[in-house]
Amino acid sequence: MPITEFLSRNARLYGNEKCLTEINLDLQESHNVIWREYELIENNPAGEYRLEMTWRVFDEKANRFANLLIKRGIKKGDKVAILLMNCLEWLPIYFGILKAGAVAVPLNFRYTSEEIKHCLKLSEAKSLIFGPEFIGRIEMIYDCIQHIRPLIFAGENRPSFAESYDRLTANCSSEDPGIEITDDDDAAIYFSSGTTGFPKAILHTHSSLVSACITEAMHHGQTREDNFLCIPPLYHTGAKMHWFGSLYTGSKAVLLRGIKPDWILRTISEEKITIVWLLVPWAQDILDAIESGEVNLNDYELSQWRLMHIGAQPVPPSLIKRWKKYFPNHQYDTNYGLSESAGPGCVHLGVENIHKVGAIGVPGYNWEVKIVDEKGNPVPQGEVGELIVKGPGVMKCYYNDPKATEAVLKDGWLYTGDMGIMDEDGFIYLVDRKKDVIISGGENVYPVQVEDYLRGHEGIKDAAVIGLPDKRLGEIVTAIIELKPGYTCTEEDIRKFCMKLPRYKRPRRIIFDDVPRNPTGKIEKPKLREKYGATCLVAAQAELK
Repeated sequence: MPITEFLSRNARLYGNEKCLTEINLDLQESHNVIWREYELIENNPAGEYRLEMTWRVFDEKANRFANLLIKRGIKKGDKVAILLMNCLEWLPIYFGILKAGAVAVPLNFRYTSEEIKHCLKLSEAKSLIFGPEFIGRIEMIYDCIQHIRPLIFAGENRPSFAESYDRLTANCSSEDPGIEITDDDDAAIYFSSGTTGFPKAILHTHSSLVSACITEAMHHGQTREDNFLCIPPLYHTGAKMHWFGSLYTGSKAVLLRGIKPDWILRTISEEKITIVWLLVPWAQDILDAIESGEVNLNDYELSQWRLMHIGAQPVPPSLIKRWKKYFPNHQYDTNYGLSESAGPGCVHLGVENIHKVGAIGVPGYNWEVKIVDEKGNPVPQGEVGELIVKGPGVMKCYYNDPKATEAVLKDGWLYTGDMGIMDEDGFIYLVDRKKDVIISGGENVYPVQVEDYLRGHEGIKDAAVIGLPDKRLGEIVTAIIELKPGYTCTEEDIRKFCMKLPRYKRPRRIIFDDVPRNPTGKIEKPKLREKYGATCLVAAQAELK
C-alpha cells in the first residue's frame, strides 16, 4: 500500500495521541515559529518553545495542503519542492504533497540560489513551498522560476512575490482528497551527487518508501511505546527514513532544533526519549561535554533511553568504546545506506553485534549484498571489491538521466561506488570509496565545487580538494593550492576568500603545494592522499589512544 495509508491509519486509530513535538531551544530562532495553535511554553527560565501535534491534526494538515495543491492545478505526478528548515509543519507538508498524488522534492537548506535553481529545473518542479530563511535566495532567482506556481511561503512577514501558506490552507477541506495512489506510483525525488558536483535526481516510489518504514522498525524493534529523537535535517533521506519507523509503529517523535550536548540530553530527559540517531560529531560532543564536566549525567533522567544509533559516515570503534563507558546499558547500531537505496538500512550492524564495531554490518531486513569485481563477479571472501545491494528500497531511476541510471542499476542491483571487504562471518567493512565525495560531519562535500570556487581567486593557479581523516568529523575538507608564479598568499587570505561558501564546504586545512595531474589532465588525488593523509592519520590515531 502507499505510504500515505500509514498516516491515515494512525489518524483513525490514534487520532488524539501526540505524534510529533518540536523543541526549539535557540532563542534567536524561536520567534520563527509558524503554527500559533500549538502549545507555547513560556513559564520556564530559558524561554523554550515547545509545539505538539496529534495524529489527527497531522492528517488534517496534510489533507488541507493536498486539497490546496489540487485546487491550484497540481496533478498526479507533478513535482512540488520543499525548502524548509526542520519544523513541525515539514512532515504534514511532505505528506500533503503525496496525498495529492504529486511527487515531493525536498531541497537541501544549504543550497545556494544557483543550486536551488538547478534542482528545481532538474526535477521539473511545478510548485515550491519555502520558509523565511530562504527569502533572499529565492529573490535572486525569482525571474528564472516564473513557471513555478504556486510559490508558497510558510512563515511570518511574507514576501510580496509569494502566497501565504496559512491563508491558502485555512479554507481548504481537511478531508482526504481521495486521489488513487498505488505502490508503484512515484512518490519523492531526493538529490545526490557524485564527484562532479552536479546533483542527480533520485526517484523513489511509494513502495520503496514503505520498505524504509518496515526496515527501520524491524532493525530497532520499534513499538508504539518508543519516542524517537530526530535532530538531522528532514530534507535528507537518513533523518526522514529513520522517522518512518515511528510512522509505521504509530509512535511518537521529537524534532530538536539544536545540537548542543545539554540540549540533546535535556530533551531526552524531559521528553522521555527512547531512541536517538546521532551523527559522529554530535556523539563526540556529548562525550567531550561529559568528560570536561560541562554536563553532569546525574542532572538528567536517561534510564528510558535504550538505543543510540549512528549513520552517514564511518564510526571510529574508539568512539563506541567511550560511549559504552558512560552508557553501558545502551543498545547500539550502525546504519549504512544511500539516497539511492531509500536512505539507511540496506546494510546495518545490528544491535546484537556490537562486538563487530568498525564494520558497517550485514544485509538489512529484506536486502541482499555482494562484494564484486569490475565485471560484477563476486570476489573471494577477504578481498576488496565494490559493494552492491539489492532490495525493495532501490530507487526507480535517476530522473531523466537514463545513462547515469544504467551505470549503477544492473539486473536489479545497485552499484554503490563504495569499496568494501567481507570477513569470515559475513560482516562488511568499507575500505575506500570509488567516488571522491568527502563525508564531513555527515554532509557530502563535492570536491569539484570547492575546486572551481577556489580557482576564482586571482592568485590561484590550480587547486585540488581531498578529504583527510579527522577524529570528530570523520573527514575534513583539505585544499591543496598551487599559486601563480610570484603571487604570495596566506592561509588566512584563503579562509576569508572562502567565507561565501557554505560552512561545511570551507576547507579546514589549507596546503600550498603543486597540484599533480596525469597526462590526460586529471588531478592525481591518490598521490595527494598518500602524501598528506599518512601524517594526518597518524595524528588522529595518536589522539584516539
